[in-house]
Amino acid sequence: MKRKTIFLILIGYFILLSYWMLFGFGRSVGSVYMYNLVPLSTIKHFLKFNQLNIKVWAINLIGNIGIFIPFGFLIPMTKKSSFYKALGVFIIGLTFLEVTQLITKRGSFDIDDFILNSLGFSLGYVTFRILAMCIKLRTDSVPH
Repeated sequence: MKRKTIFLILIGYFILLSYWMLFGFGRSVGSVYMYNLVPLSTIKHFLKFNQLNIKVWAINLIGNIGIFIPFGFLIPMTKKSSFYKALGVFIIGLTFLEVTQLITKRGSFDIDDFILNSLGFSLGYVTFRILAMCIKLRTDSVPH
């Protein structure tokens, strides 16, 4: 696929995700600014076994990882770069979304979202690199 097409897919997915984070899932404007700057506190909250609600756990933990996996594929496909450069681009976009949630009071600025979302990006990036290596090995071994 051409890089311009992949870039348009990346922008489209970013816009879709922005919608989900600001308006989707019944979000409305809150009355207070919500934020969490203590790493792992939200994650620990969702993992309390005596109060474990599988649906809430899955949406908040697995969802915050899973929906960011595509960025691990799309960002390095638009421009060849190291993991850290691609992660930097991802963090800039994620910071924009998290700050927008805080300012608009449509969600919270949560350091644990950075952790989970970055884990999703990283899983996507590693998977992308493994697949790219497999494809390269396969095409290199084909006789010309």
